Amino acid sequence: MISDRTRVKICGLTRTQDLDAAVAAGADAIGLVFYPPSRRCLTLDQAAALRARVPAFVGVTALFVNPDAQAVRQVIEVVRPDLLQFHGEESPDFCAAFGARHMKAFRVGAPGLDTAAALARACSAHGQAAGWLFDSYSAGYGGSGSGFDTALLAEVPRGAGAPALILSGGMKAETVGGQIAALAPFAVDVSSGVESAPGIKDPARIQAFMRAVRAADAARTAA
Repeated sequence: MISDRTRVKICGLTRTQDLDAAVAAGADAIGLVFYPPSRRCLTLDQAAALRARVPAFVGVTALFVNPDAQAVRQVIEVVRPDLLQFHGEESPDFCAAFGARHMKAFRVGAPGLDTAAALARACSAHGQAAGWLFDSYSAGYGGSGSGFDTALLAEVPRGAGAPALILSGGMKAETVGGQIAALAPFAVDVSSGVESAPGIKDPARIQAFMRAVRAADAARTAA
């Protein structure tokens, strides 16, 4: 799926003021993390309070890394996210087991995902996903601020009917425009690139990121 307007998800929100800043800047979606080792991980109560503050037409994504099924069901029941994001080594059957829309993340460059052909095969196995998110390979499952070799996306299926292509990993205002120009993703996903500290978003960095995305979209439309 390719679009003339790049959607933006701001992930790893932990505070109401950061949520408000993301919404005010025009984010299309926000992400709430349910991965205990992460410094951005939320309790169910924290997540429910943030979710209740999200206005209409802003999506809420719940991020998991190799969770057990009961943990996912609890988040669905209490937080009621619009989309599930599976960021580990979850199987296609597991991702589809909850009767909810989901996207699958791939850590580009990880063992078994280190060639264009292997990455394309992994994506095709998750054809039921609403989106494929591409992140950098790191020990911490995201939030590292590192990029990846985008040439490995060369064989990922695109076009009408294909899951949305979402770029993550190393995103920040200074680099996102080049990524949009090169790959025309459906959406970009940023976390550490708009933070002053892990889990603490910076309103000025959020605004700068959104301006960079809009400028890149305008340049692409004018070309």
